[in-house]
Amino acid sequence: MQAVITAGRMVTGPGGQETADGAVFVDQGVIAAAGPRAEVEAQAGPAVPLLAFPRGTLLPGLIDTHVHLALDAGPDPVETLRAATDTELYLGMAERAGRLLATGVTTVRDLGDRGGLAVRLRDEIAGGRLPGPRVLAAGTPLTGPGGHCWFLGGEVEGVDAIRAAVRRNAEGGVDLIKVMATGGGITKGGPPVWQAQFTTQELRLVVEEARRFGLPVAAHAHGTEGIAAAVAAGVDTIEHCTWMGRDGFDVREDLVTAIAAQGIAVGPAASPDWRGFAERFGRERAEEMFDRIRWMAQRGVRLLPGTDAGVSRAVFDGFVSSLEFFAHIGMTPAEIIDLATTGAARALGISHDTGRLVAGHRADVLVVDGNPLADLRALRSVRLVLAAGRPLDPDLCRHDAP
Repeated sequence: MQAVITAGRMVTGPGGQETADGAVFVDQGVIAAAGPRAEVEAQAGPAVPLLAFPRGTLLPGLIDTHVHLALDAGPDPVETLRAATDTELYLGMAERAGRLLATGVTTVRDLGDRGGLAVRLRDEIAGGRLPGPRVLAAGTPLTGPGGHCWFLGGEVEGVDAIRAAVRRNAEGGVDLIKVMATGGGITKGGPPVWQAQFTTQELRLVVEEARRFGLPVAAHAHGTEGIAAAVAAGVDTIEHCTWMGRDGFDVREDLVTAIAAQGIAVGPAASPDWRGFAERFGRERAEEMFDRIRWMAQRGVRLLPGTDAGVSRAVFDGFVSSLEFFAHIGMTPAEIIDLATTGAARALGISHDTGRLVAGHRADVLVVDGNPLADLRALRSVRLVLAAGRPLDPDLCRHDAP
């Protein structure tokens, strides 16, 4: 696709920086120019098609750092997955990837699948054979025997098994390694969420082996013991980080200080149904959990936007609802847009080619009606989405007269 896309407002970020009457010149999947409309049009030349959205906002595509494309977000996603053939599962994953793209999400980090299907889907999307966002795939997550998400096939015990599992994932082409440092809620009969599944030494081994292949490590950790082990091991991101202990919350200030000092990013994985979660979990207890996330941010911990899409009630078209969680804990719309674009790209190691509208970056582009810097709800009014310069659907390229 080759086009000049213009809008009444362009987010040049970070910090809510914007250009009135801005434009990007998209050429062969890359942003060839970005800036004031007159300058970009002059560089592109009169022969390049123009898509004009004078009442809209042009911004980078959004990044969801925590999804599970293999799960369907239904009442029992685990049983649905276990009953599905690989062919059925793959078709469902492709459909869910398309739904994410339709909401303006142009990059996702898939944190656990079965049989390398997310890697296969990543490559199909990258090759232009399927519509979807860029996928960073973790492959099969490492877990203890009978541990959280054991049904994905990543059970390990002992040094040799841990090394072999990391190597197997790396040779399968994953973009990162995922390890279940503690139990989790969707695994029936598994360890409780607060319980650690690996020792500090074992997690260090995971990180060490991953580094041999140049791969970052994401650690699922609800419990404080598992969080402590993940921090000591030097993981790159901690998912959930809910500070669970055997008898309730167990927040350790020294660990928060270490997380911030080491530059470990924390992904709360706020479900699109976070408001409903508060109702079911109990408002007071939920707000206590939310306060911990707010407090971590105030202490300098980098937060990541993610939906945990695929688990029950975490739908694939609810990213904006998840972003509204960060407004609930006191972040401004500009800060939240940074979180979902430049900040997420930096934390995932892809800021060299996405997260901003600048020349040389992938053409991951979103146009919405209204001004999301004033009201996040504008992000729901999607007019155009490009992932690496490819539109989700040509019919989405509706445009106003210039």
